[in-house]
Amino acid sequence: MADPAFDVVTVGGGLGGAALAGVLAARGLRVLVLERERRFADRVRGEALMPWGVAEARALGLDALLRATCAHQLPWLDLFLGGVPVAHRDLPASTTPAAPWLAFYHPAMQEAVLDAAARAGADVRRGARVGAVVPGPEPAVAFECEGRAEEARARLVVGADGRGSLVRKWAGFAASRDPDRIRFSGVLLDGVPAPDDTARILFNPGIGRIALLIPQGGGRVRTYVGYHKDALPPRSEERDLGRFVDESVRAGAERALYASARPAGPLATFDGADSWVEHPYRDGVVLVGDAAATSDPTWGQGMSLTLRDVRTLRDGLLAGDDWTAAAHAYAAEHDRYYGVVHRVDGWFADVFMEIGPAAEERRARALPLIAADPTRIPDVPFSGPDLAADDAVRRRFFGED
Repeated sequence: MADPAFDVVTVGGGLGGAALAGVLAARGLRVLVLERERRFADRVRGEALMPWGVAEARALGLDALLRATCAHQLPWLDLFLGGVPVAHRDLPASTTPAAPWLAFYHPAMQEAVLDAAARAGADVRRGARVGAVVPGPEPAVAFECEGRAEEARARLVVGADGRGSLVRKWAGFAASRDPDRIRFSGVLLDGVPAPDDTARILFNPGIGRIALLIPQGGGRVRTYVGYHKDALPPRSEERDLGRFVDESVRAGAERALYASARPAGPLATFDGADSWVEHPYRDGVVLVGDAAATSDPTWGQGMSLTLRDVRTLRDGLLAGDDWTAAAHAYAAEHDRYYGVVHRVDGWFADVFMEIGPAAEERRARALPLIAADPTRIPDVPFSGPDLAADDAVRRRFFGED
């Protein structure tokens, strides 16, 4: 059998597909990137890379690129519970990776990382529409680009096509999904007088609300509101900016922050339930990023998980010639670290977002202890899934120790 035309084909040229293409092409591999969008648009996606994700970006050589093109540093985090300030946290001084958050406009980040992949030698096709992926010893991708139907064969096909992944379906992966619990809204605002170096997280647990303000510099802030499913605003008002501001204030934000704000992008609302694939490799096809596991965006882990996927897969593929073994090892390790994130995110939802008598009883026990000692909060969302997340950590968080 003749060698395939490519070592790797990535279906999707967002953060996961482009980052993987760039690091592999830089090592001399033949990489094809198939990206549907000719121009990336604001779809209200993650724009705050957690400190542990910044460490992953460093390991991939992306940190300097992001800082030079689109990233804004947030070294400080302010945490509020019920309108009461609980912590003003120096993230580089207090996280295991010794890093800040990085905030950026998502389309600008995508363009920067995809351009870098092309400069590294990847063959990037924009406006490519993939019609099928055929798994096997030499997996193939059928696509159309510039009006021409084409097929690309590779040693490995990478599904990096997001939460609605078609690669996942074509390759026969079965996905699991959590029950609905939280819905999440976001909008980009200009003219917000918030400190440019500080992210804010505001919980109002009694009514199942969270608000986040993530500055991008110059008065531009990506703002979010999360709602418990049993405490939603009326559906007809979910996309109303005035209602969004009202719900942000209910979560604990100052109304004055929004008084002169102007929308700089769409307001979108979507379900926050996790969905995931067990062991995201089979028969020549591997999944990364949201195609492998879509985490609840309330807790901001998605981009960090994507970069961990890319680094883990890269390291395995470059370590030797047995790519089947490397992809299986990646899939097993992905299940481990995603499992930690998923478990801890669930604890956060239990403590901060669940409503009803049992939740109030839990918080009556846990929140006074947390207010007195914020280190009771597991630091996995900030420092990463290599921290302990066992039952002893859970009991301490829930005030059961």
